[in-house]
Amino acid sequence: MKSPNTVSEAAYPVEVDENLFFKQATLLICSSLDIETALWRCREYICDFLPADAIYLNIYEPTLGGLRYVARADALGGEKMDLVIHLPQSLIHDIETGRRLKDHMIINRPELDPMGRIIGEKFDMGESSFIALRLRIEGQRLGVIDFFAKGKDRFNQDHVRLISLLREPFAIAMANALRHQEVIRLKEELASDNRYLSSELISKSGNEVIGADQGLSHVLELVRQVAPMKSTTLILGETGVGKEVIANAIHRLSPRKNHPFIKVNCGAIPENLIDSELFGHEKGAFTGAVKQKRGRFERAHRGTIFLDEIGELPSWAQVRLLRVLQTQEIERVGGSPPIKLDIRVIVATHRNLDRMVAEKKFREDLWFRINAFPILIPPLRERRSDIPLLVNHFLHKKSVEMGIQNRPELMTEDIQRLMDHDWPGNVRELENNVERALIRHRHGPLHFSPPSPAIPIEQGPDPGPDSNPETVAGLDEIIKSYIEKTIARTGGQVNGKDGAAAMLGVNPNTLRHRMKKLGIVYGREYRKGE
Repeated sequence: MKSPNTVSEAAYPVEVDENLFFKQATLLICSSLDIETALWRCREYICDFLPADAIYLNIYEPTLGGLRYVARADALGGEKMDLVIHLPQSLIHDIETGRRLKDHMIINRPELDPMGRIIGEKFDMGESSFIALRLRIEGQRLGVIDFFAKGKDRFNQDHVRLISLLREPFAIAMANALRHQEVIRLKEELASDNRYLSSELISKSGNEVIGADQGLSHVLELVRQVAPMKSTTLILGETGVGKEVIANAIHRLSPRKNHPFIKVNCGAIPENLIDSELFGHEKGAFTGAVKQKRGRFERAHRGTIFLDEIGELPSWAQVRLLRVLQTQEIERVGGSPPIKLDIRVIVATHRNLDRMVAEKKFREDLWFRINAFPILIPPLRERRSDIPLLVNHFLHKKSVEMGIQNRPELMTEDIQRLMDHDWPGNVRELENNVERALIRHRHGPLHFSPPSPAIPIEQGPDPGPDSNPETVAGLDEIIKSYIEKTIARTGGQVNGKDGAAAMLGVNPNTLRHRMKKLGIVYGREYRKGE
């Protein structure tokens, strides 16, 4: 039996003008930045001088433990590839130590060579021969180009000598093609980021903390302390107190202020899309995944990601989030290798996470991880001195949005009436009240409709001195009661300027999601019941 490197007696024609061969082949190799096109044009030419039924280009990628084939060409044309062939540890060791392929290798009997068997089976080549030629530029390994021919014993040293003339042109073409592909990839990522960031509606109020010198002075002091750090920060507070504004302030005061600030409402993402939205997916990972997509974490690289309503995440998503916080790595859906990230994580919730941990609704290990530096934002009723500042701010903001040049006059008695109200919907409810007043009295004088009455907390019998007063009424019950009153005022309507979502200052989809969880009837079902 012949050895794997047994060669045939056939060589390339004696009359080959090597200078002309080099010149013509080089022109074809460098004729296109699309490496698959360059391979095909070159193959068409060199077939007259040596057997070359197919040409393949591959790169060794240690992180994947194998070879990534990036392009191929045969008689039918050229095509890009993205195929990984995993190799056994013995072959990886031989590649990394240089024992496998220092310059070139002839394999005329692939079935007798460990690498030949793997490649031959992967490409279903049957009886074939091939030459593997190492590509280098200034001593740096770029990859390998393989010349395949059907049948055994097709190649010899004369063929190698002729192919070796093209080592540098192939190496330059490959380097240029890889850089071109990288530029295209980065350009697509930039365009994707621009589309994403353009779709984010960042309100002007998100860039300014009203009450920083008064009711929120203690909160802003904590913000200044934690902003320069990379520590995970937990923001607590009732719905509508301005948790996103405080998260934005932390980002703007941090060294990451010139990098992305990505906001995620965990309660607004359907459960079946959480994986894809947060961590991204590979092309073909599931039905409809027609191209690779980067998730919110990946978009926040070198910046900050703000996870609002973290208490809404299901338990399996909490496990994945914990791993990200521990390793600063993510994996896209579809089995991609881990992607190392540099991100700062800020989380927020109006929920009582301590109670959720006790009720096994929130992971204790995740709770310990995010609770390193909590910031509690007091409700508006506990910082009434901020109300005049907020009213003036919202009057200016809404007047600009509505195109009102002469802002209506604000009466002192109206300000006092607003300060006397408890504002269960907090800053968001106050903003909606100001907007309604401007809509109704845009030409002045400005009159505020009576704010919704504060919702009393229904207390049962005296629970006794040893009981926990927090168990008198849960936050969910208070929220449910308030939403039900609002739905009653709108006759079940959720959308529109007179709908419940506008009155509460929340996204209609977010409100519907919350009402479903709380068992609140709305829309047609509400009107049927009415």
